[in-house]
Amino acid sequence: MKLPKPPLPRALTPRPARPGTNGNGAKPTIGDQAAEAGASAVGWLDERSGASPFLRGFLFRKVPKGTNWFYTLGSATMFAFVSQAVTGVFLAMYYEPDPARAYESTARITNEIFLGELVRGMHRWGATVMVVLIFLHMGRTFFFGAYKYPRELNWVIGVVLLVLTLAMGFTGYLLPFDQRSYWATIVGVNINASGPMLGPYLADFLRAGPEFGATTLTRFYALHMLLIPGLIAALIGAHLYLVAKLGTTAPPWLKAEKAKALSEEKI
Repeated sequence: MKLPKPPLPRALTPRPARPGTNGNGAKPTIGDQAAEAGASAVGWLDERSGASPFLRGFLFRKVPKGTNWFYTLGSATMFAFVSQAVTGVFLAMYYEPDPARAYESTARITNEIFLGELVRGMHRWGATVMVVLIFLHMGRTFFFGAYKYPRELNWVIGVVLLVLTLAMGFTGYLLPFDQRSYWATIVGVNINASGPMLGPYLADFLRAGPEFGATTLTRFYALHMLLIPGLIAALIGAHLYLVAKLGTTAPPWLKAEKAKALSEEKI
């Protein structure tokens, strides 16, 4: 008597072909196979990371009525930061933080590197755009009352992000190391030195010594490329977490209408 073959392991068992779109049991098309492969890859990743509950709570949340384009200023600011980070990485590939070669490397990026002028222009003007956007976002938050309970911590984080954004613009201004950036940075550091108590120590820290020297440029480069962007990225993560946890505030005119309706009901 011939014994039956042992069954294949589940992992080696081929999946049955899905019926086609025409309902006649045809083999799946290339598009169906691609969609199934994508779903399998996402399922494999989710099974091992457990990210779906976090993403579900982070991306799918209730939004109050009356939201408008003013509520996109925060996302626009974050996009500007991502653009600055990406373009900054490409610029750092060719920039040399050496007082003797910084200006020449900047000119080489602008005039010789493929798309260098475009990338440098995006980074240069993107800094201004980011500062304008973060001021508009903070103004919207203030006038809409989104800094009040229970969002005080998020407001403090936003203020720190504003200061870090200004600091990133200040440290990046010296990097071309031309006459304008050099003397403007000296003026800015001297203004910091005139501050009470911590001002002179802050100026010495920025200059990397009592006077401007060869290490001043590398100090500004390290702050601009490593320390400040890292702090901004970490605080943006905390900021987004609190936004997802606490929700979005309704526009003030809706709050006024709701309060008026409640007062009329009491009367």
